[in-house]
Amino acid sequence: MNSFRHLKTTSALLLGVSAFTVTAMASEPTVVPEQPAFPAQGKITYVPRDSILEYKALPEYHEPDWVTEKFVKAGKLPPVAERLPKEPLVFKTGNMPDGLGVYGDTMRHVIGGRPEGWNYSAGQTQGWGGIDIEMSECLTRTAPLYQVEAKDVEPLPNLAKSWEWSEDGHKLTMHLIEGAKWSDGVPFSSEDVMFYWDDNVVDPNVSPLNGATPETFGEGTTLKAIDANTVEWTFKDAFPRQYLYSMAYGTFCPGPAHILKTKHPKYAKGFTYDQYKNGFPPEYMNIPIMGAWVPVEYRPDDIIVMRRNPYYWKVDEAGNQLPYLNELHYKLSTWADRDVQAIAGSGDFSNLEQPENFVESLKRAAQDTAPARLAFGARLIGYNLYMNFSGNGWGEPDERGQAVRELNRNEDFRKAITMAVDRKKIGESLVKGPFTAIYPGGLSSGTSFYDRQSTVYYPFDLEGAKALLEKAGLKDTDGNGFVNYPADKLGGKDVEVVLLVTSDYNTDKNLAEGVVGQMEQLGIRVVLNSLDGKQRDAANYGGRWDWMVLRNGAELSSVVQNTPQLAATGPRTSWNHRVPEGGKLDLMPFEQELVDIVNKFIASSDNDERTDLMKQYQKVATTNVNSVGLTEYPGALVVNKRFSNIPVGAPIFMFNWAEDTIIRERVFVAADKQGDYELFPQQLPGKPGEKGPMN
Repeated sequence: MNSFRHLKTTSALLLGVSAFTVTAMASEPTVVPEQPAFPAQGKITYVPRDSILEYKALPEYHEPDWVTEKFVKAGKLPPVAERLPKEPLVFKTGNMPDGLGVYGDTMRHVIGGRPEGWNYSAGQTQGWGGIDIEMSECLTRTAPLYQVEAKDVEPLPNLAKSWEWSEDGHKLTMHLIEGAKWSDGVPFSSEDVMFYWDDNVVDPNVSPLNGATPETFGEGTTLKAIDANTVEWTFKDAFPRQYLYSMAYGTFCPGPAHILKTKHPKYAKGFTYDQYKNGFPPEYMNIPIMGAWVPVEYRPDDIIVMRRNPYYWKVDEAGNQLPYLNELHYKLSTWADRDVQAIAGSGDFSNLEQPENFVESLKRAAQDTAPARLAFGARLIGYNLYMNFSGNGWGEPDERGQAVRELNRNEDFRKAITMAVDRKKIGESLVKGPFTAIYPGGLSSGTSFYDRQSTVYYPFDLEGAKALLEKAGLKDTDGNGFVNYPADKLGGKDVEVVLLVTSDYNTDKNLAEGVVGQMEQLGIRVVLNSLDGKQRDAANYGGRWDWMVLRNGAELSSVVQNTPQLAATGPRTSWNHRVPEGGKLDLMPFEQELVDIVNKFIASSDNDERTDLMKQYQKVATTNVNSVGLTEYPGALVVNKRFSNIPVGAPIFMFNWAEDTIIRERVFVAADKQGDYELFPQQLPGKPGEKGPMN
């Protein structure tokens, strides 16, 4: 490891480096500093996973009185018992913070995204903010696992009510919930599962939302239907239980085959893949879903309204068909406005994830008259600067782009970049106080697999970073303040890097601008490519970028969710190292180490071994600068005080976002607190494609 012994001991002390590190000077790699205490964090009460739900038939079932009166008695709907599965999913009362709920009221969300349409399977965003989470039920479920001890963690059943392994561990038989129906009354079956797999995940012409690929479930994995209620997985490795997590949101959430097939080129003559993807625009109402609320109204740049699904297949222990809430609203505004409205009481729910809003939100929530409560969790929101490691043509880079990738693959260059990031200053530029923490990259400090002693940190050292650039062959030869390539490379031009970032979030933009400024001090010219979410995703997945600022996904915050994304375990699993069509991965030695570690983790069912493997992963990833960590901070759940059954300590993001973590279908408003917010009272979703709800 390189040492540049030019800083004084006092400099090291000012940086807060340990006494051990002082003797080695600030530029020596060291253990990451301990994070500042943050007393406002909520405490989680842990429970056994089998205390959350079960599947069983109940003696009787109930629904809102108006549904029975207006729809069942009028012959528009079968009785509720006939609309439910043979054995519905039953949420246990003991796991509900406030017990059994009552029907009524609305939850009002505010989001900054805009829906492209309703075809999740083909990659269309529904606008985020919890819409797609609500519409998309998946084979397994992981969000509530934040309250389950790590040693007991296995995904909860969902559309797949149970499963068993073959004796040799290469086959997994899954039993789907029997008798469940889509929101239009059409039975859910293995046909929906196989259509999602064969004609969306496996089909190279389709890219499902959240990036599911065949490799997400293991290289060489196959899936087949045994009968209408049973599917069988076959894996190359034995007992890869890790892939049960990939079967949760957002990578195995089947869409309605009976609707989607009508525009899929394989089944609909004359249709193109583009027509398939965009065949169900935002104006297409009442798209069949397995979730609790169906979209019934869309007003561009105004609102999306969702009404209760009369065929929803989950109940409470008293037999009350869920959800308790009749309606959901998604006001189409901005992400910053989401926080403002939730704090003010004109919105009901927000994931407070932009630290620029923390201080003002805390002041407002502390007032006795505040309509919302604020609950901070662990530091589970992190940001990384990723470098494109693909030297094999992914994204078809030009000569400049290819030269940057060669630099990205240079260890001295990567270390120079991470040493030039003043993380303390980066964090304080977002918010003052004990919120942000130094984050060198790798696993989130909030995951149970995090080990501080295995986390290698290169302290801020601008002069040392410049020396490393020179070692990598980069000098400022024209005196303009930016380093140049050698004369035989790009004619000795300035090194110029294009940084991809989303324009949807102020935090992302602020961090990217901070990187631009700090890299300028190092002598690296960085140009921002700020795109909206749809365009940014297209550039990201298409490989058309040099560097990108990216908020951490579930693989870094939970480890067990989306685990293959921790490394380039397949041609399309890694965020920053993929291959063009027909190409092969050109892994650097440390990347191969990470792949081997992750694959061993996936194959292991030994908790101690898995813990040790993640220590190894963390050390290799941070030592070799697999990514450049920028900052890490907690998020806060903002929820109107009138809502009940909100779990204590629920993180805004871990296995999934808080909209799923709090289990919205169980959330209710006590009768004496209910407001008059419903826009379509006593109405249900209409027929697919028809305008508005059924009155």
